[in-house]
Amino acid sequence: MSGFGKSQRGASLLSSLLVIIVAGIFFTVGFKLYTPYWDHATIKSVVETAATDDEEIKKQVHDIRRDIDLKLHINQVSLPSKDALKIELKEGVIYFDLVYERRVPMFGNVDAVVNFEEHFEAVKP
Repeated sequence: MSGFGKSQRGASLLSSLLVIIVAGIFFTVGFKLYTPYWDHATIKSVVETAATDDEEIKKQVHDIRRDIDLKLHINQVSLPSKDALKIELKEGVIYFDLVYERRVPMFGNVDAVVNFEEHFEAVKP
């Protein structure tokens, strides 16, 4: 009977619990960071579509901005601030600068800061 106990192998309760806790922390962080990245993908898609659409580029800058804001509203996302998206017309080229950061509360007083920076250009016809 003493040989039977020596042949058993496996993870102890403490090591199994530690693996579950670490996996839980990673899943929690992943779920909390999913929303800002998903919102950014939507915002980037709207701005990129506006920058590549010939009909949109023919419009005035304030009309382009209004159309982008409308599309973001339809997609139920919003920019963190009005300054996050700058649209400028310089020498026949429209510059779209999308620069902002999102702060996501993690645990207690610990936050994660996610920075996004995208630049697009379109030549005005």
